Amino acid sequence: MIIIKQSTAILLLSAVVALSSAIPAFAADSGTTPPSSSAVLTTGSAPALGKVAIQGGSYFELKNVTMLAEQSGKTVSFTLSVHNNTSNDLLFIDYWVRMRTQSGNQISVRVLPQDKDKNRITPQSVQDISFYASVNETTELSDLVFEVIKWDFSQPNFERKLGEVAVPAGYSVITPVNQSHTINMAGTEVKGSIKKVLMTKNEKNYSPTVVINMENTGNRTAVVPAYQFLLRTAEGYMYPLDAKSLKDLSINPQINKEIELTGSVPIAVSTEGWQLVIIQNAADLKLNLPIAYFQLPDVSAPDTVDAGTEYHFTNKAGTYTSKLNSFQRLPWEDQDILTANLTLLNQGVEALPIPDLVGYYLLDDNVKVDAKLIKTDKMIGLPKGSEANFQFIGKMPYTYEFSTIKLVLEEKTSETEKEELLKFAQSSELLNMPYVNVGELYKKAIVGRSASYKVMSVTTYTGDTADVFTVQLEATNLEKRSTDVSKLVAQFKTIDGSVYPAAISEIKNKVGPGGSALLFVSSTLPKGFPTTNMHVMIGEATTEDKYTEKDAKPDAYVNAAAFWLPTESFAVKDDFEKVDLFPYTFHIGGVNTWLDRNELRLTFDYELTKNLRIEANTEGRKLIFGFEDEKGNKTFTKEFDFKDFDGKSSDSSTGAGAVSLDPSVNDDKIRLGKKEKFRITERDSELIFRLDTLKTYKLSIYDSFQGQKKLLASKKIDWFTTTD
Repeated sequence: MIIIKQSTAILLLSAVVALSSAIPAFAADSGTTPPSSSAVLTTGSAPALGKVAIQGGSYFELKNVTMLAEQSGKTVSFTLSVHNNTSNDLLFIDYWVRMRTQSGNQISVRVLPQDKDKNRITPQSVQDISFYASVNETTELSDLVFEVIKWDFSQPNFERKLGEVAVPAGYSVITPVNQSHTINMAGTEVKGSIKKVLMTKNEKNYSPTVVINMENTGNRTAVVPAYQFLLRTAEGYMYPLDAKSLKDLSINPQINKEIELTGSVPIAVSTEGWQLVIIQNAADLKLNLPIAYFQLPDVSAPDTVDAGTEYHFTNKAGTYTSKLNSFQRLPWEDQDILTANLTLLNQGVEALPIPDLVGYYLLDDNVKVDAKLIKTDKMIGLPKGSEANFQFIGKMPYTYEFSTIKLVLEEKTSETEKEELLKFAQSSELLNMPYVNVGELYKKAIVGRSASYKVMSVTTYTGDTADVFTVQLEATNLEKRSTDVSKLVAQFKTIDGSVYPAAISEIKNKVGPGGSALLFVSSTLPKGFPTTNMHVMIGEATTEDKYTEKDAKPDAYVNAAAFWLPTESFAVKDDFEKVDLFPYTFHIGGVNTWLDRNELRLTFDYELTKNLRIEANTEGRKLIFGFEDEKGNKTFTKEFDFKDFDGKSSDSSTGAGAVSLDPSVNDDKIRLGKKEKFRITERDSELIFRLDTLKTYKLSIYDSFQGQKKLLASKKIDWFTTTD
């Protein structure tokens, strides 16, 4: 009897162990539920696809099945609505949902963090539990089948299939034109709908403005999360859109709020079949979740737009042609800047003087905002067939809202008198700067200052309490003469609308025709601050009534553009070949360690090269070597300043890092070129006595900026061996 009981106990124990390994745990991190997220993830709405009966009239309903294409695959999200129609509690832990393709491939699903504790469904109630999964790029929604199972000890595999729901071939999650889509924001339902689409364009890009209406149909205030908005073309291309006034946006019950979205799409792309895609970044899950898809309506005709239209006026000197190029509303500290870019043309046969222009802004035909003139072109007159560019700048509280804006252009005829020339009108919805997509150039054609700008890369330098976020911006001189790099104003804008001022490294040397300068745009951010989907705004700095010169302090900026930023690479090389220190490239080999009773020597050969067409200010940047013995016997770092890279050794006969008999001429700097047996020396009289424990050490290379650093390469090396 004892043997029988023991066998039965062992059999039962093995069954319990097997079952516990098969059941997805809700509270524990079993691979089924990720760590909790600090932000509550919202869900959209989509038609219910089917039901699976469970017991006593209760059932599971599958709904909100959506899919989002990413760079390395697709993300699927869906909701199971659990209807408990019995008089007892229903425990979801007794059930599970599986996802597979029509061909039978099983796909792992996970519960969204905020739903991981939704296990007990009380009698006569309904509970929604949302899931997500990652699939490959070839999987479509119509390929998916959802199976509901119940854990059952009596079955060979401890589970019993209750039913399945397949996604039908004609299923669509796209909200048609003139219809709304309900979004669940932390338990409050908000209806989203597209109000209108406006569009401007230039020779390179369309600049769409999408106005989306959000209506809170619930009974509690809804806080709008930091959504990401994308414009999806019929070809499947995705272009980011920037949301105005999204920061701290809340919508009270039964209230509507409009959100303006702006971006840039290459003019070669068809405008047919555009869609608005709303997604939410789940930082803890390291993925984006689809929230809603909207089919965009046809482009609306704006109420008032004078941009691009030529108008004529005449004074005592002759007839001029004037054209408004753009209106912009730009962030500036605790204010906003209003700028109007104006071109004055001479289409006559004789030269004309430049009139004494003044002006002001008129908001909603009632509120006057003073404006000052900035002469942005270096011209003293208007020869026949020529043109000159001007900017009018005004400032206003950043919280002030208006619908229409006019620039009233006047000519100063005497010290006390002015004569009105023209009025240019624009809708507030079109006060947008151009947006530059990842990898694209932004060109500005201004007499004497023509240049192009391109984002090369982004880098986060981490520290103990804060991070320094940088953008490497390449500025290219498009003039036929050497010029100074224009002084710029830069700011970072986050997905929720927060604006962080940024510093820009100063280039002191002139840049030759076709030459480039590398600008470091940087800002100190809280440690771990999410930089995904940030963009950088730049504009030409102005002081008083002209461009900022030398050490003058900017009081505004013009000709602004916003650059979407590429995804930062955090990959760490496992070798020391072609380590990127742009505009430098660094390579080391022949790494060796040598030890005596007084010191440790780390020696290596290196080659440092530079892109000589690029001017750069490397102030604050350092190359750091980190040395760490695996047993903790020895740890040290050695810093090399970038400003020494282009210098020469104090003794041309002594190579960098080499040792001369005369200590005064020893060069311990890393410099451009190839060097052999470069030496880093660390005084240590104790290490020799731990010789038998010296097995492996790790050598690391960091790029450092303003005291913070980023790991670029790291390699484990055996003591007293020489690497290739």
